[in-house]
Amino acid sequence: MASLPSTCALVWFKRDLRVQDHAALCAAAACDHALGLVVVEPEWMDSPECDPQHLAWLGASVQALRAALQPWGLPLRVAVGAMPEVLARLHADWGITHLFSHEETGPFWSWTRDRRVAAWCRAQGVVWQEWPQTGVVRRLRQRNGWAARWQARMDAPAWPLPQGLRGLPGAAGGEVPTPAHCGWPPARPLPPAGPAAGQAVLQDFLTRRGGHYRHDLSSPLSAAHGCSRLSAHLAFGSLSMRQVHQATEARLQQLRTQAEDASGLLAEADGSGLDVQDAAAAHRRWAYHLQGFASRLRWHCHFMQKLEDQPDLELRNLARSLDGLRDERLDARGRPADPQAAERFAAWCAGRTGFPMVDACMRQLRATGWLNFRMRALLVSFAAYHLGLHWRAPGLFLARQFLDFEPGIHWSQMQMQSGTTGINTLRLYSPAKQAQDHDPQGVYRRRWLPDWGTPDYPPPVVDEARALADIKARLWQARRQPEAQAEADALQDRHGSRKSGLPPSGRAARGARRRAAPAPEPAQQLTLFDPLS
Repeated sequence: MASLPSTCALVWFKRDLRVQDHAALCAAAACDHALGLVVVEPEWMDSPECDPQHLAWLGASVQALRAALQPWGLPLRVAVGAMPEVLARLHADWGITHLFSHEETGPFWSWTRDRRVAAWCRAQGVVWQEWPQTGVVRRLRQRNGWAARWQARMDAPAWPLPQGLRGLPGAAGGEVPTPAHCGWPPARPLPPAGPAAGQAVLQDFLTRRGGHYRHDLSSPLSAAHGCSRLSAHLAFGSLSMRQVHQATEARLQQLRTQAEDASGLLAEADGSGLDVQDAAAAHRRWAYHLQGFASRLRWHCHFMQKLEDQPDLELRNLARSLDGLRDERLDARGRPADPQAAERFAAWCAGRTGFPMVDACMRQLRATGWLNFRMRALLVSFAAYHLGLHWRAPGLFLARQFLDFEPGIHWSQMQMQSGTTGINTLRLYSPAKQAQDHDPQGVYRRRWLPDWGTPDYPPPVVDEARALADIKARLWQARRQPEAQAEADALQDRHGSRKSGLPPSGRAARGARRRAAPAPEPAQQLTLFDPLS
C-alpha cells in the first residue's frame, strides 16, 4: 500500500498570541509536521495606526509565546516581510500543505492582504483553514440571533492544549525588530505582555480590583485601578474572549453561591448575625459590578462586527448622507489639510486646547497609552464638535496612542462619537461638566497639567458656544432630510443592536413614525450621552 503524502502545517499567529484556547494549534497536532509563524509585515509598520509601543508590545508578546510553545514541541519562526511572499519562501523550503489561523477583523490593509493570501493558497494547493476566536460572525446576513450565537460560542468548551505537535527541526528563528532597529523613537513604558501576564491581570481584576467596577469606570481618578485593564491582552490575543468570559462567569457563580450560603446562615441565626448579613451584601455587590463587566464583553464583539460587515468603515462615513459635513481632506501625514483645522488639530494632539479636562486626558494618554472609555469619548467628541474636525485624522492619531488599538471598536467608536453613523444619539460631552462630575477637586487635572493656572497654559483654542451652535445646526439639518432618515433605517437593520427585541417590521414601523413626526428644534434634540463603559 502506498504511503500517504506528508502533511506540513503553518500555524499563523496574528492577534492570537497564546497557547490556550487556540484552535489552529489543535489542528496542527493532526499533521506530520508543524511550524508556528509570526509575520511582522511592512504594511503594518508603515500604516498610520502603528506606533513604537505596538511593535515593542508585539516583541514582548512573541518572546512569551515562544517560551510557552517550547513544552509542546512547536518551533516559532518570526519573519519580516510581506504576505504572501513569506509564505512562498517557507513553501519552497518545507512544502507547506496547510495554513491554520484564526479569523481576524483588522484594518482595511489586513482585509486586502487576506484576499492575497487566499489567492496564493488556492494557486499553490495549500489548504487555508480559519477559526473564529471572538463573537464576530463571518459573512453575517443579518443581526437577528447574533446575541444568541455569541453566547453559544463563548459558552462552548475552550480548545484543549495541543497534544502531539511535531515541529519542523531547525525551522525556528527570527526576532521581532525593536523600535530602535527600525530607527523609530523609543516606546513609552509598557505593562508586562504575554499570556501569563494577561492571566494575572484577569485574576487580579476578578478577585481584587473589580468590586466597584460600575462606579470606578467613569472617573479617570478611579478607572486606572477599577477597570479590567485587559484590553491590550484582548487586542493582541494573549487572552481569548472566551477565556475572559468563562472566568468572569465562574467568578460570578462563586459570588452568587457565597451570597446564598451567607443568606442561609443568616436565616438560621434569625437575622441577628450582622457579620453574616454584611458578607451576603458584599458578595451581591461584587456580583452586581462584575455583571456590568460581563455585559461589556458582548459590546466588545458587537462593535467589531460592524467592521467585519463593512471593511471600509475606517475610511468613509457610515452614513453617506453626512458626507461633506466636515472637511475630510488630509495631507500626506494624515493631518487636516485646511491650515486652520490643522492648527486646532495640533493643539488637540499636544493637550494644549485651553480646556483643562480635555488636555489632562490627552496628556495622560500620551504618557501611558491608556485612558478610560468615558475620557476617550470626551476627546473624540471635543475634536468632532468643538473643533469641527472630521473623525479620520483624530482617529489615526488616537490609534497610535492606544496600546489596546482594536480596529473594529476604534473606528466604530470614532464614528459614533462624531455623529456620522446616522443611527446613534449625538454624543456631545461638555468638558466642564465632565470635570465637575469626575474631577470636582481638580486632582486629576493638576496631576497631568502642571502648567494649569500659570501663564504658560494656553487660552481656549475655540469659542465653545459659537463652535457648538454651528456644528449642531448643520448636523440636525442633515439628519432631518428624508434621504438621511431612510438611510438610517437601512443602517439600523444592518448594524444596529437587537437589544430592543423589535423585529424588522417593528423597527420599520418605528422609523415610519419618526419620519411622520415633526422634527423638534435642535436645542431640544441635543442630549449629553453617557456611554456604556
